[in-house]
Amino acid sequence: MPTADTTTRPLWQRMLLRRLKFLAIVAVVLGVLLGGSYLFAPQWLFRADIAREAMAAHLEKHTVQAGDTRWSYYEGGEGPTIVLLHGFADSKEVWLPLAKLLTPHFHLLIPDLPGWGESSRDMSASYNIDNQAARLQTFVQTLGLGRFLLVGHSMGGAIAGTYAAEHPEHVGELALFDAFGLKFTENAFARETLAGKDPFVFSDRAGFWRGTDLAFAQRPAIPGRFVDVLVARNVADHAFITKVFKELLEPSQYLAVQNRLDKLTMPVLGLWCKDDKIIDISAQDSLRNGLTHAPAISTSTLNGCGHMPELEKPEETAQILTSFALSH
Repeated sequence: MPTADTTTRPLWQRMLLRRLKFLAIVAVVLGVLLGGSYLFAPQWLFRADIAREAMAAHLEKHTVQAGDTRWSYYEGGEGPTIVLLHGFADSKEVWLPLAKLLTPHFHLLIPDLPGWGESSRDMSASYNIDNQAARLQTFVQTLGLGRFLLVGHSMGGAIAGTYAAEHPEHVGELALFDAFGLKFTENAFARETLAGKDPFVFSDRAGFWRGTDLAFAQRPAIPGRFVDVLVARNVADHAFITKVFKELLEPSQYLAVQNRLDKLTMPVLGLWCKDDKIIDISAQDSLRNGLTHAPAISTSTLNGCGHMPELEKPEETAQILTSFALSH
């Protein structure tokens, strides 16, 4: 039975109270659902968070069959085309913070490299640098791309450098971020990997954080249940990660770019984090000294980051890459 207070309230107040009660109920239900998802199905929230980042970067996800691979890739933005290649045991999502800063000025294509992320894989096939560069050509041809700025990070840098040397007709400019495939002063990471130890295979949170501490100058803030999602993905990919890791231990692979530097005939940017514990910054000297036919050479060093400039220093990285792209 309504009280005198409620019956004497103006209609607009009664309507407002009803709406507030409804919104409170919705907030409680959402809180319960989100909390339950975080605890019992964190992969749903993880995927939703990635979708939110892609939307903020104005990227749409597409798939295309090119050669032996069903490629998954992001595309978005307007302007000159930039193709971004991720590193070992990584995926296209690593570029999202940087992409958000680039899509206002550039047309981006960001694939999951064959075998990684959501692109297809064949465990009987080889995924070394040479074969990945060949697959990249089928992707470029399938999409009908002309000339573009090719950017590669870490293993993606080795693929980018190899591809640019073999297909200069498509690569107008080349940018290598902390790239694999060059000579550098031997560090602890090199000694351990040459001995067969892969720090990027792990089965628990402790192993995840060991690999993260190797790649980052400071630990990123990642919710614990999201870490569990990443651990589960790594466990599911153990066999593939181990297979590719062994392929990359061949000298022809870890010197893939070094052996082709004299074939790079386009402007080249080398960007390194000063404190990279994976690919030592001395690789930048190898790059600069070996580019005998590049018409322009740019090198930049970032402080306060490890091996992941696109994640640790996205604003600075975007500024350097934009300046390089627009100057050529």
